[in-house]
Parts: sequence; structure tokens; C-alpha cells
Amino acid sequence: MDAYSRTVIGVAEEVGPHVAAVEMMRTGRGGPVRLGAGSAVVFTEDGFMLTNAHVVAGATAGRATFADGTATDLEIRGADALSDLAVIRGYSHMQAPARLGDAEGLRVGQLVIAVGNPLGLAGSVTAGVVSGLGRSIPTALGRARRVIEDVIQTDAALNPGNSGGALADARGRVVGINTAVAGAGLGLAVPINATTRRIIAALMADGCVRRAYLGLVSAPFALDETLALRMGQRQGLRVADVIAGSPAEKSGLKPGDLVLTVGRRPVSSAESVQKQLFTEAIGVPLPVTVLRNGAMVDVIAVPVELTD
Repeated sequence: MDAYSRTVIGVAEEVGPHVAAVEMMRTGRGGPVRLGAGSAVVFTEDGFMLTNAHVVAGATAGRATFADGTATDLEIRGADALSDLAVIRGYSHMQAPARLGDAEGLRVGQLVIAVGNPLGLAGSVTAGVVSGLGRSIPTALGRARRVIEDVIQTDAALNPGNSGGALADARGRVVGINTAVAGAGLGLAVPINATTRRIIAALMADGCVRRAYLGLVSAPFALDETLALRMGQRQGLRVADVIAGSPAEKSGLKPGDLVLTVGRRPVSSAESVQKQLFTEAIGVPLPVTVLRNGAMVDVIAVPVELTD
């Protein structure tokens, strides 16, 4: 057996027991109504699990089933639309927690393994490589358009039901929570990093995260040598889209702009913007410096609180 196969098998055996298939429901006039299904990853000894916000949207309860056949009813502790993360908790028969890693150490081309329950097929495993980092993707959540920031792009195949499952590195550490919300055949995952750990902690404690919202869709972009020397940074963020009616649009930011600083701080990834957009940033003028048509342009955006 080759080394690649041994690695994938080892990760599947380590991570698989910590990933559950979840079925979400709401209470209707005639009793529970099934809303949909996905996956979730146990990450604490006392039964807290990570999944996607879109998996639990509209639900009031759920049930998780593990690969060994054990199952538990669920409560929904909280969800954050902007990160597409949600925290749920099992009442009984819980598995041990998975090991969480840090997506900050990922590199393009690195092996990653997705574990989840696509199309109702429990314990499914796919493998691929990291195709891109720091992506921002627009998505419709309810009636509003939002931007999910700083996602990991991978060529590991994902299908409906994978949402909320684990994306693991070759050492079996969960570095992302898979999301199929974007569709288009892309493998995408919300990273586990310092910013998302802050989000997870808030969901566990309070059931919600007060978030400031800009409305930029962007991707990391390497600066040319002259600009890099001038600015003292190697990367900025190229704006791919600006959400209509968002603070970013109102400030005058445009697709094609190269964002260099936000809040007077250099930015090189979606996370470097996102970590400035918590409670304290709501309603506070935020200076943004961009390169547009070869000229430096300063604009002032006023983030608003993210609402459903």
C-alpha cells in the first residue's frame, strides 16, 4: 500500500468516529417537520459539535447519528451567518472530541481529507489538496446576500450532506468545517483559526455573535515589487464583487480595487479584515486604503451590524 493511501486511511479512521450525520427539524402543527440533513463534528468532551449555520437554519431541534450507530437528540446553541458556523450540543451517547488544528498553517497543494455524510451515505471520505486560501464567497442566506469570508478551497469532492463535516490535515487535525453552500462543484471549508475560535466561543457562551458587516467579496493578490516595497507588505485583497446596498458599496469601494489597509492595518487575507469586524466595529467609521487605476484612494466605510 502506498504512502498516500496509508495517510488517507489513517485520517479517516481517526476523524470518522467524531463526525455525525445530523437531521434537523422544526415543530409544526402536526409534529416535527424534517428540514434537511448534514454533518457535525464533536469538538468538546461535554458534547458540543460544530456544523454550518445553513444546516441548522430554521430548525428548532435535531438528531445526530454516529458511524457506530449511537445517536443523540440535539439542541441548537447558536449560529453565525457570516462565518456559516453553528454550535449544537448532544444530550447523550456522545463520542470523544476530534482534535482541532489551525488553518493558518495550511499551504496551497497540501493534502486534506473531507469526512462527512454526503447524500445520506454515512462516514464517506474524500481526499484532495488545498486549491486556494483566503477566498470570500457570496451566498444567499434567507432573503439577504452575505459574504462568507476566508474559506479554504479544495478539490476534495463535496456533496449535499457534507456540509458541517470535517476537513482534516494529514495528521488528523480538523482544520476546517466543510460547506456546500456555494455549490458550483467547489470544495469549500470554513477554516479553524483564531477568528473562528472567537466566533465558536461566543456561540457556546451566548448563542450568537454580534458582527459588523462590510459586504466585500475578495481574494488575496500579490503586490508587484515596487508597491510591496512602498507599502511594506507583499499582498493585498483584490475586490471581486461588492454587495449591493452594503457599507462597502456606500463607501465607494468597487470591483477591481486592490485593498491595502483596513483600519490603517495592512490586510492580506479575508481573515485580516474579518477579525476587525466584531461588536466594537459596529457603526464606527473604518478607513480603507485601496489602489485604483494606479492611484491610492482612501475611503471611509461604516460597518453595520449583521442581521438575518
